[in-house]
Amino acid sequence: MSAPQPLDATHKVINQAPPLHGFDPLACDPALVGALRAFGSDDVVGSLSALAVEAGSEVAREHGRLANENPPTLRTHDRYGNRVDEVDFHPSWHWLMGRAVAHELHGAPWAGGAHAHLRRAAAFMVWSQVEAGHGCPISMTYAAVPALRHSPEVASRFEPGLVSPVYDPGLREPSAKAGLLAGMSMTEKQGGSDVRANTTAATPLADGTYALVGHKWFTSAPMNDLFLTFAQAPGGLTCFVLPRVLPDGTRNALRLQRLKDKLGNKSNASSEVEYANAIGWRLGEEGRGVRTIIEMVTMTRLDCVLGSTAGIRIALSEAAHHVAHRSAFGAVLRDQPAMAAVIADLALESEAATVLALRLASEVDSGGELLRLALPAAKFFICKRAPMVVVEALECLGGNGYVEESGMPRLYREAPLMSIWEGSGNVTALDVLRAMSREPSSVDALFEELATTTGADSRLDAAVSDLESEIDTATPARARRVAELITLCLQGSLLVRHAPEVADAFLASRFGERSGVLGVLPAEINTAALVDRVTPGVAVPSA
Repeated sequence: MSAPQPLDATHKVINQAPPLHGFDPLACDPALVGALRAFGSDDVVGSLSALAVEAGSEVAREHGRLANENPPTLRTHDRYGNRVDEVDFHPSWHWLMGRAVAHELHGAPWAGGAHAHLRRAAAFMVWSQVEAGHGCPISMTYAAVPALRHSPEVASRFEPGLVSPVYDPGLREPSAKAGLLAGMSMTEKQGGSDVRANTTAATPLADGTYALVGHKWFTSAPMNDLFLTFAQAPGGLTCFVLPRVLPDGTRNALRLQRLKDKLGNKSNASSEVEYANAIGWRLGEEGRGVRTIIEMVTMTRLDCVLGSTAGIRIALSEAAHHVAHRSAFGAVLRDQPAMAAVIADLALESEAATVLALRLASEVDSGGELLRLALPAAKFFICKRAPMVVVEALECLGGNGYVEESGMPRLYREAPLMSIWEGSGNVTALDVLRAMSREPSSVDALFEELATTTGADSRLDAAVSDLESEIDTATPARARRVAELITLCLQGSLLVRHAPEVADAFLASRFGERSGVLGVLPAEINTAALVDRVTPGVAVPSA
């Protein structure tokens, strides 16, 4: 009789990828580093080193997991029946928020400094790879400042707290806090993106404030200190700012009705809010609410692009890490041509999204005109690509990727959000057409940007020619195609200028032999080189 097999023969864990902990997101992202040097400086790159190391640490990644797995809870009343309207968060949420504010990812860039918005954009992309939900209040705080500046007296009251690098949670009168966070509360049941259909009413009071009555369908991060909102004043749709706590220390009449049970973004509270004669201060003129928030929308749309790019990048990192350590059919997965082609294609998506996102961020610093047209186009296309990229990255892990412990399902559930927030696909694509009509100089700025690479590649030249034709004959039915072509042409042009080692593969696969399936690349592409560039732990030459 033979002896039984030792347990080690069947129970020893082998051929599994180790956890992706302790990696440096900058070291495996030459697209981000190269773009920062092209649009900023080596100093900007150096300023992100500490943040990047922290973002890749086991501590930060564990806080991201815990914040997602322990969603916030609503308390409408205390034990005595008094309304309190508070939301309780897991300690990991507060840790993430504290680090994000300390790294100045919120309103701090508005205080000035060289390349302040570019640096912040890159930092936001790196840090969002830890956990996406807490990026929402950070992003809204960033976007609120230019809207507040429409009323300088109001801005002087709140802006110092919004740019402070101190996270100070809890409901207290804003002037008594070391740091503030802002939120937005625009949409209503009957209108959604059509904010002009809002029915919330604002009645002017003798002291210059307004009393607001109405119901808001989506208010994210309801524990923030102040909120920008729309209401119908006597002069029409107007923008207001409502603090949670009034100057006399009493709580404003913002009644939290319930928290939304969302597909993803679980760590972040999104709520329905009722205004029961809530007190607000007007921003800008009565009837000019949409004009007041235009810059705010620009900033939040930029963060949608940055957030989707971050989601694409961390999904790519997880997939590239996995296939570098997992073997099947006698070879490491990354060395097998079919898998190398998939990772390489995911890398092309990441590199193209990154260089365009940071180019747009640099426009905020320079005040250029490219942003008005290119940003809604990029928001449409990059945010639409994110779910496709993330699910392909998830599949690289096979069954392991379908299991919650891998973290990939969280990335997949998060991926559609940026395409919906601040105007879903059609709204954003149609805004591209509106920009072309209302601000023709934005079209000139686009083609001036693309002209820098005229003659560099026949495939890109042909695509730009197609874009010109689409713009000349643009109709709402073709708005999505216009937005797609604008984005692809800008990505191709930027890669030609700033990442020539990637550009040929991008142009060949996006303008040459095109496929609706990721991982179908022309045979001549050096997939191994593309994979090496983006794999955590693999050294790459300096950009």
